[in-house]
Amino acid sequence: MLSAAMLRSDRFRLEREADWVRLEEIVTKMEKGKARRLSDDDVLALPTLYRTLLSSLSIARENSLDAGLIDYLEGLALRSYFLVYGTQTSFGRWLSSFFGGGWSRAVRAIQFDIWIALFVMIAGAAVGYILVAGDSDWFYALVPGDMSDVRVPGATEEALRGTLFGSQDEEGLGVFAAFLFSNNAQVAILAFALGFAFAIPSILLLVHNMALLGAMIWVFAQRGLTVDFIGWLSIHGTTELFAILLAGAAGIHVGRSIAFPGGKSHLKAASDAGKRAALVMVGVIVMLICAGLLEGFARQLIDNTAGRFAVGGSMLLLWLIYFVGFGRERRRPGA
Repeated sequence: MLSAAMLRSDRFRLEREADWVRLEEIVTKMEKGKARRLSDDDVLALPTLYRTLLSSLSIARENSLDAGLIDYLEGLALRSYFLVYGTQTSFGRWLSSFFGGGWSRAVRAIQFDIWIALFVMIAGAAVGYILVAGDSDWFYALVPGDMSDVRVPGATEEALRGTLFGSQDEEGLGVFAAFLFSNNAQVAILAFALGFAFAIPSILLLVHNMALLGAMIWVFAQRGLTVDFIGWLSIHGTTELFAILLAGAAGIHVGRSIAFPGGKSHLKAASDAGKRAALVMVGVIVMLICAGLLEGFARQLIDNTAGRFAVGGSMLLLWLIYFVGFGRERRRPGA
């Protein structure tokens, strides 16, 4: 009985082993990143060999053939499955696809949420400005002490100007800018992460963060330094605030999809929105890194308002051109 079973297992192996060996060679080359060395015949044969392998595995299990043979076939089937049905994209190719249009398309896909976030941010800045203009004590409620130093209601024009130009307060200015960048990076991440709660926390976070900025603008506006302060902020601010805008929009997109899933289930709507929002957030991290470099270098080197606006405006234009026009699919004439 035992010898008959072994004979049946050996016959089974001999009849099909050539296909298994060929499949294993193809799989091994692909796992080692040598897929380009495969011939056209091997590439075309891969799905067929995989289905043949599954058939062999099914027969081996039904007939209780050699356990070692079944383990071998199961392992080869698992390896083949990921190559046949898995996504075979290298990091370099994914990166090229991301910057080549994947990121911009994801941003355009949530444009409705971007408009909502933009309205919320403008409203937040206006609220902060109006509150402090009506009662300067609101400034201390909105702006943390670490950010204010000499930038407080009642500060002289000379003191405020010294924080924007020259080296009179370079150390304090650096601390303020570093704190501002750290705060905005945290806001961007939290605005996205809290979106699952129907986007309400994301909206409140955007309002509070921009109210802080509105309060600070009022301080400089009282001494006629509004343009100079916005110019100082624009070097890294156009990129940094744009990143916060996209992060807030990504959070709102997720929350809105959960609250109003449409014809989809809540789980499906959240999954689809999460994928788009996550792609946007990868780009937000890139923007925050760019903002950090601009804050660390350009802010130190450019000491005039016109130059600062030129850098900040150029960065804003660059982002708008990329997000609005890059990566769009070309339609054929008459399509």
